[in-house]
Amino acid sequence: MSEQPRSRRQTRAAILGHLLRSGGMFRPPLARAVRLSEASLSRILFDLKAEGLIEEVRRPAPYVGGPTGLVSLDPSVALAALELTGQWLSVGVGGLSGELHVTERLPLPKRPTVESVGKVFSEALTLLRDWTRRRRIRLAQIGVTVPGLGRLSISGNPIIPCDVDDISDMLGEMFAGVPVEFTNSVVGHATFHRCRTKDYPFSGAHLFVFVGQGVAGAWMDDAVEGDALQPIELGHMVFGTEGPRCRCGHHGCVEAYTSHPALAELLGVSEAKLLQLGNDWVNTIRISSPVRGELRQRLFRLGLAIGNTLNVKPCRGVAISGWPSLLSEDDRNAVVDGIDACLLGGRKLAQVSLAFVPPSTGNDPNAALAFAAFCLASRGGMPAAATEAA
Repeated sequence: MSEQPRSRRQTRAAILGHLLRSGGMFRPPLARAVRLSEASLSRILFDLKAEGLIEEVRRPAPYVGGPTGLVSLDPSVALAALELTGQWLSVGVGGLSGELHVTERLPLPKRPTVESVGKVFSEALTLLRDWTRRRRIRLAQIGVTVPGLGRLSISGNPIIPCDVDDISDMLGEMFAGVPVEFTNSVVGHATFHRCRTKDYPFSGAHLFVFVGQGVAGAWMDDAVEGDALQPIELGHMVFGTEGPRCRCGHHGCVEAYTSHPALAELLGVSEAKLLQLGNDWVNTIRISSPVRGELRQRLFRLGLAIGNTLNVKPCRGVAISGWPSLLSEDDRNAVVDGIDACLLGGRKLAQVSLAFVPPSTGNDPNAALAFAAFCLASRGGMPAAATEAA
């Protein structure tokens, strides 16, 4: 069956998407990756260069007689990122390749409300406006990540109270004409890993699972349009009404067993202390045999939730990020056992590969910056309001 024709926007999005994920490519492999002749690719690259979206620098040829022009994203393109976490709101300005030029963290109130979080956003956006004005920076995209944001929580967020509609209005007033996109934090972290993690283990369709303040998943694909990134509420799978109470109001959700707050309670430390230790908690906090046994039981439940998800929508790869990736292989095997106990036929018959990737918490707003870059690439670098026929 022949492929559907692509619009100019879709073709440009494919090119920018490959450059975003690869960090840079020579023309021949780039042409093959986006299914274009080198002549057609050259014409589009000419436009992208003229618009200041890409650059081409000389590099040693990969083989005798090979190409020497490496095509990459132009570092002068400016993006803004706002990343909401359990402790603070991070705001920054950076480039398409992931470098941050300026960043600031604004602490959240100990007991945040919609109003108080809105004030923090207002302060952050004022900082962002002042930075860009002083440096005469023209933003190409703003990306905002919010924990738990989903189809049932557009205005009232269940993890950190905030009104996305009001924040969107503030952005529209302060940054008129700049494209703005909001997403669930898991999408930001998934984008960060896919575009910024060296030797990321998967390409094509796969499931990304993030275990942090909450537990969430995202279906990922290499496409840069439409449904390439879809958040899913994996963490609210219930394993028994007698379990601990979850923030969603139910009892026994996998998130109530495996989120950061649940982990801190199990380890006998405050959540603030656990977050302060960062990735070092695994070497700092002594875990007794009974606690380790309970920890593995909880990881087993996480595996069951992942296996259930794969039963509903099969895929060949699962990447897990967050605190479980810090543990020893013996501990992580509890997740594998849970997947095998639930997934129809087990991982081997279903041909599912599993990989643990490093936690990406604590380096905000890098996840929001990666999401902003993805948004720009997904529209082919064209104005958000531009329309065209396929």
